[in-house]
Amino acid sequence: MMNTRLFIIAITPGIALALSVYFTDRYDKEPLTLLIKVFVLGALSVIPTAFVERLLLNFNFFGGLLSAAFTAFIVAGLTEEFFKRGVVLITAFKSRAFDEKLDGIVYAVFSALGFATVENIMYVVFRFTANPHIGIYRGIFSVPAHMLFAVTMGYYLSLAKFSHGEGERRKYLRKSWFVPAVLHGIFNFILMTQISFAFVFFIPYVIYLWIVNLRKLNEYYIESKITYKKDMRLQ
Repeated sequence: MMNTRLFIIAITPGIALALSVYFTDRYDKEPLTLLIKVFVLGALSVIPTAFVERLLLNFNFFGGLLSAAFTAFIVAGLTEEFFKRGVVLITAFKSRAFDEKLDGIVYAVFSALGFATVENIMYVVFRFTANPHIGIYRGIFSVPAHMLFAVTMGYYLSLAKFSHGEGERRKYLRKSWFVPAVLHGIFNFILMTQISFAFVFFIPYVIYLWIVNLRKLNEYYIESKITYKKDMRLQ
């Protein structure tokens, strides 16, 4: 029988972060129905992701640090970011509602947090039921990390959406996958190395992720604010 308290602990971080990003988009809010659709499909993307990850694990013939790197960057990083990004591409990317750069971040974050919420339920409610610290750790680090990778993803998706020329569009679409995948891989690799000195870099890396991605978010937020005020003056 599922533990209701653990379930609430598992879903709270993802929902809270999604709401915080939703309210950050103050000047040209996205349709709630589309955001819910992106969140739900992001959650469902756990299914194909798990299938591909299990398949890729069969090719991890390495040992030691190479094995950890393969799992962190290829199995987790590239695969998870591919499917989370795919949700945005098939739902919101071509939508009329995606009409400013901040929108790319909002949609990417909702997809990622849908994914992270289901992943969190799997870990907190089912896999580590006897360890209450897992829910706290994942609420502080893992779920927010998915959001931060998504900010980078959305940043480049917006540059692709509003790019000039096919070459530029393709370049930013590639970056919207590979850059968050690398950030994700580094995060996982530090945790998987089993080498004590590597953990020295974990907190500084998390701080780095927050600083860099809050700057990206703020850049598009300011742009949204300026555009809104300009439109209000023209009315």
